[in-house]
Amino acid sequence: MPNHKNKTLSTLLALLLGGLGAHRFYLYGARDRWGLLHLSTLPLSLLVLQSAPAMPGLFASGPLVLSALAGVLAALVIGLTPDEKWDARHNANSGRQSGSGWPLIILLVLGFGAGAIGLIWVIARTFDLLYTGGAYG
Repeated sequence: MPNHKNKTLSTLLALLLGGLGAHRFYLYGARDRWGLLHLSTLPLSLLVLQSAPAMPGLFASGPLVLSALAGVLAALVIGLTPDEKWDARHNANSGRQSGSGWPLIILLVLGFGAGAIGLIWVIARTFDLLYTGGAYG
């Protein structure tokens, strides 16, 4: 019998480790191309940080920042998927039904807040770096 994929755990993985693709590996396995793309942003960002130390950290770690924001967005999409559609897509042969509760709702509220704060911070910092040269921090 196939494993039952938990929607709340998938949402949590996307929120906390979405920038590294943990939710993709949980759902689709170690050979998932999108998960590997998420994971590749870490060494890519480290390479850019090492090769261009004068570059602002936000721009040097841009691939990882974008991957993390995409992970938050994925968490919202996963969490807002109806249980029936989730089971049809990920648990068709598991023999169990998903029953999302309050923990998932709390994760969605936290994810929406974290995503909004992260996106606003990235936009504000980018404008600061581009128009003032980083004068505000």
